[in-house]
Amino acid sequence: MTTLTVTAKGQITLKQELLQHLGVNAGQKIEVELMPGGKAMIRPARHTHDISAIFGILKSKNKENICPSIEEINETIAKGWAGER
Repeated sequence: MTTLTVTAKGQITLKQELLQHLGVNAGQKIEVELMPGGKAMIRPARHTHDISAIFGILKSKNKENICPSIEEINETIAKGWAGER
């Protein structure tokens, strides 16, 4: 059993062995579910992203689209078939 200390601000620090057991790394989130009898269940947070979360992942930070347009793709294909580089 691991014992944790609560700070004056009401915070705790999870020990490395507990984080390793949960499979949680720095920057990841955990969920705490309150149970009857003053107990709590702790587990790694589940990913709840929907498919729309991936839209725009291929844009650069300056909002410039890094994917070629369909015209650029077609032009490259045509050059490839023609033996051009």
